[in-house]
Amino acid sequence: MDKYIGTTEASKLLHITARRVVGLCRSGEIEGAILDGKRWKVPESAVLELAMHRGVSADDRRAAPQIKPCAVGNTSYVSVVRDCYYVDKTLLIRELIDDHNMVTLFTRPRRFGKTLALSMLKTFFELSDEDTSVYFKDKAIWNCGSMYRELQSAFPVIFLTLKDIKYDTWEESREAIYIILKEEYARHKELENSEMLDDISRSYYRRMLRGELSDVEYSRALLNLTAMLSRHYRHQVIILIDEYDTPIQQGFMKGFYEEVISFMRILLSGGLKDNESLAFGVLTGILRVSKENLFSGLNNLVVNTVLDEKYSSYFGFTGEEVLAMAEYYGKKDRVYELREWYNGYRFGSMEIFNPWSVSCYFNNDCVPRNFWVNTSDNGIMSEIMRSMTQDTAEELLQLMQGNRVSTQIDTEVIYPRISDGADDIFSFLLLSGYLTPEKTPEETETGTYAELRIPNMEIRRVYNAEILTWVREIAGSGVVTQVEKSIYLNDPDRLQKALRDYMINCISCFDGAAEGFYHGMVLGLIASMTARYYIRSNRESGDGRFDIQLEPKQKALPGIIMEFKTAKADEKNNLAAMAEEALDQITDRAYESDMRERGVIKIVCYGIAFAGKQVEVHVKRI
Repeated sequence: MDKYIGTTEASKLLHITARRVVGLCRSGEIEGAILDGKRWKVPESAVLELAMHRGVSADDRRAAPQIKPCAVGNTSYVSVVRDCYYVDKTLLIRELIDDHNMVTLFTRPRRFGKTLALSMLKTFFELSDEDTSVYFKDKAIWNCGSMYRELQSAFPVIFLTLKDIKYDTWEESREAIYIILKEEYARHKELENSEMLDDISRSYYRRMLRGELSDVEYSRALLNLTAMLSRHYRHQVIILIDEYDTPIQQGFMKGFYEEVISFMRILLSGGLKDNESLAFGVLTGILRVSKENLFSGLNNLVVNTVLDEKYSSYFGFTGEEVLAMAEYYGKKDRVYELREWYNGYRFGSMEIFNPWSVSCYFNNDCVPRNFWVNTSDNGIMSEIMRSMTQDTAEELLQLMQGNRVSTQIDTEVIYPRISDGADDIFSFLLLSGYLTPEKTPEETETGTYAELRIPNMEIRRVYNAEILTWVREIAGSGVVTQVEKSIYLNDPDRLQKALRDYMINCISCFDGAAEGFYHGMVLGLIASMTARYYIRSNRESGDGRFDIQLEPKQKALPGIIMEFKTAKADEKNNLAAMAEEALDQITDRAYESDMRERGVIKIVCYGIAFAGKQVEVHVKRI
């Protein structure tokens, strides 16, 4: 009878990732593979035969080092350290023990390792019948001394993750929170018949499992569970809560903010405030939400943000860690590309890479893409774009051009205020990972001030997408239609009028605007042409980089190249000459060469010159 093995073992035999093995199973390329629940099982003989066809000998299979895959989407510490490449963050445990903080809140952007960090803490501290020390003996924490090793597997632990509470109504969200609480109670089944508990506690526990509690009783769930676990084990309890503010953000977006704040205030205060059963607690999220009195009276709360030096290396990857990963995967020559795309964050004084995107990069055969933007709802970003003032919009466009903005930072900004003004907008964008400090912020008597910038190419593309959408919304369908028609008809006069009408009616001030400002504006106005054209911006071609290129998807359409020139508002008399200069640049530097290589025969060039709200458009065919 054939022996079946898992995808991890098969990946080692084939010298490919487990994810790739799953793909082979789905495509039928591994004969006899079966789906058992959510996991694939494959015949060992079929894998060995496939390995032979791939040129991997038995000796090679035994001798070759086993390359572990990156942990993309896997937030279980045990699973990651056992099956995947793991960046050792276990010294976080030592820091938390040494600090003796009763409650610590870490605010970091989404997908920066918060859930995996809490899973690590749970695995280290939680009482278990299994010998969980095996997951730490080869990690940095194990060499820190017996004081720390003695605390391994020594505490009852409550672990809640609220990262998936993303419902449209408070009723649905509340029910989802109740289910999470119920599942955590069920995980501690030793309490149901514990002789250390009284009848009232055992009754509460059983009614929790049956879903028979009132709303008031649910709000005391954390307090009651810590008390029961403490009595049962005669030991204080650790509380870990991941992404505590996800339901709060959803409440703001969907209109039930007050309801969720009211419930969460009681739930969290019960477990974390003046609780004699609590050893310590750790929470993670994006914002502190303290001004809503969410942690009312919780004077033992220590908040650690992206601006703080302490703990700065434990969320995200450091430069040394990324270099080690690149060497492990034999991609040391790609470090520059990794830096350009995914580095640039500053936590405290340390430069940090986005860990999710770096892992996705290695898992995607080192092809760079916008990985992080697809991991969460960008509704907050869209909310900011819709409600911003023109001044803030122009500052964002300056950011897109690689410039900095100076602003006062409020690390206690709350969701209802994120669009109140530039300082609140930029504070939220900083805390949520869309901006980062250029250098250490300056502390003054009136507040914290910082120069902020876009971290890297990946986030710059997020801004491009969101701001282009905003430009089109302001412009309206009429202007967009006129711009499209003028391009389709090769009509420079119509295009010139459409651009000038848009600038006069929609933009408050263009004096001294840089070329990148107009560049972004035009991109927004032509964004709907993607059905017929591939739109590219600032790409290399010939002997330089064009501004905008529209490569036709249909052979009947011409290719289009746009080059921009800008002048100050009082230099508008030079626009015609500048437009001609832009046309000459297109041909002199052969910007059309890459489209020619792809078979585009007809190409129309646009030289467009801007000065304040004036524009000149010249056209020629090449």
